[in-house]
This record gives sequence, C-alpha cells and structure tokens, in this order.
Amino acid sequence: MWNLLWPMLMVVGANTVYNICAKSVPDKLNSFAALTINYLVAAGLSLALFYLTSGGGKSLVQEMAKTNWAPVVMGLTVVGLELGYIFIYRAGWKVSVASLVANIALACLLVVVGVLLYKEVLTLRQVAGMGLCVAGLLLISR
Repeated sequence: MWNLLWPMLMVVGANTVYNICAKSVPDKLNSFAALTINYLVAAGLSLALFYLTSGGGKSLVQEMAKTNWAPVVMGLTVVGLELGYIFIYRAGWKVSVASLVANIALACLLVVVGVLLYKEVLTLRQVAGMGLCVAGLLLISR
C-alpha cells in the first residue's frame, strides 16, 4: 500500500509548493529568467541525486546513451508547463482555481489519450466521471 501512496503524496506535496511558487514569481522578473533559475536549481539537484543514488560506479554519459526521445520532449514540455502556470497566475487566476481547472481538463484529456494511444478501455464509469468533471469545470470557472 505504501508503494502506491508515497509517490502520490510526493506529487501532491510538490505540486502544492510548485503552485505557491509559480504564483509568487515577481511580476517584474522576466519569465524566462525565472525558468532559467528553476532549471539551474533542478539540474544541480538532479546531478547531485544521480551521483548519490548511482553508487559511484555509473557515468552520467553512459546513462544518457540509454535514452530515447521521451526525456528530451519531456524537458521541452516542462518549459511550456511552467511558463503556462506563470502566465496563468499573472493573468489573475486564483491559486485555488487555476490548478484545479488545469488538472481536471488534463485528466479528461488523458482518458482520451489512454484510449487512443494505449488502447485502454473506456468504461461507462469513466464517461460519467468525465461528465462530472466538465460540469465541475463549468461551475468552478464562473
């Protein structure tokens, strides 16, 4: 059970702090300067954690040789994600609403992606859940 729970708690906790930080980025700070700071900190932490967890015997270059397209595209999309959140909050969205709207819309879209790309089965329960999500989006965004 803990193996299922701790990653979810990590995502929720990190996402909470992330949204607080995104809303707190100074308006006068260039958005791309903010992203540069974000990624320098993230790169430094990731590099340190790589060496701490690799047992000292692995080379980062050797690990990078094992990659495919996914981490590269993920890096590109993270820029869009973070820039989007900065712009969402600068546009005046409330922190209590913006992330909720974005995540509900994302969840509905990922159901469709799961069906189309990964051949997941779409159940009546999921369709009903998506309907409730859309109704919730309409209620919360008014």
